[in-house]
Amino acid sequence: MKGVTILGSTGTIGVNTLDVMSLHPDQFRAVALTANNNIERLAEQCRKWQPDYAVVANIEKVADLKDRLHKLALNTEVLGGVEGLERVSQLAEVDYVMAGIVGAAGLPPTLAAAQAGKRVLLANKEALVMSGALFMQAVHEHQAELLPIDSEHNALFQCMPNRFSSAGSGGALASQGIVRMLLTASGGPFRTFTTQQLSEVTPEQACAHPNWVMGRKISVDSATMMNKGLEIIEACWLFDTTPNDIEVVVHPQSIIHSMVAYSDGSVLAQMGNPDMRTPIAHAMAWPERIDSGVAALDFFSVNDLNFERPDETRFPCLRLAREACEQGGTATATLNAANEVAVEQFLERRIPFNAIPEVIEYALDQADHTQGIDLDEILTADAKARQLANMYIGGIQA
Repeated sequence: MKGVTILGSTGTIGVNTLDVMSLHPDQFRAVALTANNNIERLAEQCRKWQPDYAVVANIEKVADLKDRLHKLALNTEVLGGVEGLERVSQLAEVDYVMAGIVGAAGLPPTLAAAQAGKRVLLANKEALVMSGALFMQAVHEHQAELLPIDSEHNALFQCMPNRFSSAGSGGALASQGIVRMLLTASGGPFRTFTTQQLSEVTPEQACAHPNWVMGRKISVDSATMMNKGLEIIEACWLFDTTPNDIEVVVHPQSIIHSMVAYSDGSVLAQMGNPDMRTPIAHAMAWPERIDSGVAALDFFSVNDLNFERPDETRFPCLRLAREACEQGGTATATLNAANEVAVEQFLERRIPFNAIPEVIEYALDQADHTQGIDLDEILTADAKARQLANMYIGGIQA
């Protein structure tokens, strides 16, 4: 029986993780569930799963959750804030930590899990985007296991040689016979839009992903293709490589989740229906396989598999992410923070869709980038980038 902490249990990743766990009650136990603001859903999850701990990131909601759980006659201990999240990521009875908190807020507890030597199921790409060197150092020093949950990185991992004992295990790709990794991208809802059309899109359109069910922030990232840019950065840290070894391929059907090309001419692809329960189940059971609840892919219903080159003129976020990755240090933390601000402002209808990359580029140009090997240094860069992004947005709105 493996004890599991789910960081962000009320979000899409958390809900899917619990769904996979429900199929295997003899293998997994929910030790801790956490949420930011969704107290009603968290209380219902506690009623069903009866975890030892429940954590509310928003301290102001702690009393509300305690009251709800008291009325349910549950013995679940309620914690709050970042300290609570970090504590349940390091509990002795926890074997696996699902890192499903979106954005920079997920970094501290995910880093804490790595420092405690847990199996980290990484759905929070910002942990590597913001602090790749620091995070990977913690993984190696504390002998943590790092398994990717992003469908693309999980697919790459599945297509790697068996001697890749876990992601982040190091070793040059060339020594494994790998010549390049191909990250697939759906292209999002605006793949065929003109620049003029992009300037007029609404938050509702941006959040209506054609293939995947995702949260609002990651849906907008998919629409701008920043999500794929962040995945390039994440892949570089996971597989010890550079952006030059990674190619983005637009594949609108989202059937092939990523591919690995080898020196003998072989290309291995991981395929399946677009459902996050597949990579979640893979990472939870690795190196074994378990039922995920996902229907088998019906090849006879797949009429076409199309592939296109991404257009970095219409979707400049992809270029900005590559440039930040090549620059290194806190440049990627700046990129991530400015993007979070810009996406939030777009969702609040305060800036147009095509202003998102403008905000990011301004922050990258104005920020002073350092090595980024200390958490305080990274968080300082994050705060400065948010300040710069808001300054630029203020100019747009004036």
